[in-house]
Amino acid sequence: MVALLRTALRVALPAAAVLGVVTLGVIRLSSEYESPDGTADLAAALNHAARMMGLAPSAPPSYTIAHPAGERVELHATPGGDVIERLGARTEFGSPRTFFAPERRDDWLGVVVPELPNRRLGWIDLKSGQVEISETQRSLHVDLSRRSLEIRDGDDLVRRAEVSIGRAGHRTPAGRFAVTDALAGRGLGPWYGCCVLAISGHQPNLPPGWVGGDRIAIHGTPGPVGEAVSTGCVRTSDRDMVALFAIVPLGAPVFIRT
Repeated sequence: MVALLRTALRVALPAAAVLGVVTLGVIRLSSEYESPDGTADLAAALNHAARMMGLAPSAPPSYTIAHPAGERVELHATPGGDVIERLGARTEFGSPRTFFAPERRDDWLGVVVPELPNRRLGWIDLKSGQVEISETQRSLHVDLSRRSLEIRDGDDLVRRAEVSIGRAGHRTPAGRFAVTDALAGRGLGPWYGCCVLAISGHQPNLPPGWVGGDRIAIHGTPGPVGEAVSTGCVRTSDRDMVALFAIVPLGAPVFIRT
């Protein structure tokens, strides 16, 4: 995107003017898009600068979401392969079933589901009419090394939060996941704060005798954040969880990187 913007600017404006406008745009935007660690969201800044100058920025990221059109959805091991799961219209926690679909091959949609291991996709035959398709630009990005979570709308940074992550021996798994359920209420237990966003990932390294299941989640906490203390879940403040609940839809992708 940076190269495209520079090329467009060179065509539209004299070189000296380009330098001045781009420099002024980024300087002005550095405070508007500045993060708590003092860095700026460059993609958001460049898109904003392009809009200021009447130049069309590159299309922001958009993610495919699928919803069951009936009572059941068949998942295949591969496009055209054997059926490996038949899923109902609601999740095990009672939420409407919603699939994040990061891949498509002809008439087959590759979806992320908690019924399959991490990094494995199930495939839905679009010709079967079992799902309806929509799009979202909302996504979650967890950086384990920085212990931070970002909510993005396309390229734009909406909010950044400090998080706690899995401790040594029980590290939070990295990969491509999806929000499957939004669960609120103190009745969930004191460990989860105000609320929970369950995601499709699994923790393969559980402590001996653990009885809480292997699903990971993003949830609130009554304690401090910013530490490596959990069994794999991502914890953040109740205030940030309320913001997540307000703007993150079911099916939104969750990208966790080391």
